[in-house]
Amino acid sequence: MKTYSEEVGNKLNDLLEKTYDAEKGFKKAAENVEHTGLKNYFNQKSQERYDFGHELKNEIKAFGQDVDKGGSVTGSAHRAWMDVKALFSSDNEETMLEEAIRGEKASIEEYSDVLSDTTLPSSTQTILTQQKNKIETGLSTIKRLEDLN
Repeated sequence: MKTYSEEVGNKLNDLLEKTYDAEKGFKKAAENVEHTGLKNYFNQKSQERYDFGHELKNEIKAFGQDVDKGGSVTGSAHRAWMDVKALFSSDNEETMLEEAIRGEKASIEEYSDVLSDTTLPSSTQTILTQQKNKIETGLSTIKRLEDLN
């Protein structure tokens, strides 16, 4: 039987893995666009996810749990798909924006899922709520960027 701390640690490690994936995905998107504003946006989002990762790692350690390292196979496959789409797409900016929007929507769902656990410690709830809010704000920004493109 898992302890409460193990359950929280597992949930946070799952989010951490997806955060690593998002960080690398935004970095990859920045490499695949020419538009300076988009490049800056994607680099900023990559740094934001790097920061999220450190917050999650600290929270996992606070529960005495081990921190998983690296990203997921799914994330690696998604980044490879972004490269293929960029190679064959006549509009890299539009393609990268669409992928980023899709990824951000998935992130919001993942955060909502973890936050639906009403037994989460308040420190974990606070961190996850703040991160989810930043993702939602970023999603609004990226949708505006899509309109400008």
